[in-house]
Amino acid sequence: MTGANSKFKFLQLDMVDNVLSQYPDKRSAVLPLLHLAQSQEGYISAGVLETIANIVAVTSAEIASTVSFYTMFNTEPLGKYNLQVCQTLSCSLNGADELVDHICNEYKIAPGETTEDDRFTLMKVECLGSCGTAPVVQINNDYHEGVTVEFLDKLLDSLE
Repeated sequence: MTGANSKFKFLQLDMVDNVLSQYPDKRSAVLPLLHLAQSQEGYISAGVLETIANIVAVTSAEIASTVSFYTMFNTEPLGKYNLQVCQTLSCSLNGADELVDHICNEYKIAPGETTEDDRFTLMKVECLGSCGTAPVVQINNDYHEGVTVEFLDKLLDSLE
């Protein structure tokens, strides 16, 4: 694999080669490599930053800058279920703040924190793109629209 080193254990080498083969300039592969790493590791660690930097021949600070710019990248491990509650105006007016408060009280976490059992991480996020069905909660990759506290309780209780 071009530019890779033995530290790149977190990704399957054939997948890295496939990503790199799609870009004439390796630096253009940064975002796809970050997505790949996060999909396999769950978050972007310091080791991941360094390894991707080595692969695309930039500094790890440049990769860290990219990671900090995009909200979809996590630099800490998340719980099994990532609870993302939309905070834009439509969702806030329709009860998103009540949902966040309920999760905080029920699970003893604040936004950005993970429960002690690593089951839930709570995130306040910007627009999830469904203002007409507010409030919206995304759990991992699944959207839930028109969420009430009662529905949220049933939904979270159903998760193993």
